[in-house]
Amino acid sequence: MPHPDFKPLSLMSASPVAAASPGPWTPLPWADLPRFDVRSVLDHWPRLHAGHELPLPAEGSPLAEGWALYHSGEFERAAAIGLQLGGEGMALANQATAIYANYLEPREAVRLAMLRQVIERAGAQAATEPENCQALYWQAYALGRYSQGISVARALAQGLGSKLKGALERVIELQPRHADAHLALASFHAEVIDKVGALVGRMTYGVRSETSLALFERGLELHPHSAAGMMEYARAQLMLHGESRMGEATRLYEKAAALKPADARERLDVELARAGLKD
Repeated sequence: MPHPDFKPLSLMSASPVAAASPGPWTPLPWADLPRFDVRSVLDHWPRLHAGHELPLPAEGSPLAEGWALYHSGEFERAAAIGLQLGGEGMALANQATAIYANYLEPREAVRLAMLRQVIERAGAQAATEPENCQALYWQAYALGRYSQGISVARALAQGLGSKLKGALERVIELQPRHADAHLALASFHAEVIDKVGALVGRMTYGVRSETSLALFERGLELHPHSAAGMMEYARAQLMLHGESRMGEATRLYEKAAALKPADARERLDVELARAGLKD
């Protein structure tokens, strides 16, 4: 399995060269992805959104169409619909953009620019809707991936870590069963400890290894089919405890790789787990 510094969590090789325009988004490379329409996406909604509680869109609505495209792996079209719908579609637009940027965009500068777009859009929405968990979560998700791209140490120096931590803690306060927020906050604790050490991390950023592990356990209890959560937990085991946890980390990767993906994003996670096991 990969070293804990394996970043970004992406299936594409990052290139530092950015085009003047992002151009068409890179499509997923598989023809056997689960496919959804406006009816079937609603039928499978609880499973597809097990990581976070999201209101069911109206049957046959443009929002339902957008989510059907997202879960089928049509991230660019899903993001476009989300943006057209304004505030109602912002969670869709931000999720589609952030997931695409994290997993599939091969140009590093473009990837970071897309994550900045999500940070700005979600941050603006959260400023006017301070209890909007989707805005807070996707702001934090994009901040986390952006921070990994520019280096965690640099991001902490810019104050991005405190913003990320505060957003995720607020999500959990507002929505205690938001599994993805638990897992993201757990990863933040581990990442900071890995970069600055346990003492500085605790005194400066309020992070603790025991908190990280407890958050991972709770997140995976809430969403036991999260391949992404299992991989992040594996990385955290190595960051916090070193090579002594290699067996446990490998077991988590094997469990993630064996999952049956429910949609395109989960397929990306499962393929990433399989790729990690080959390293």
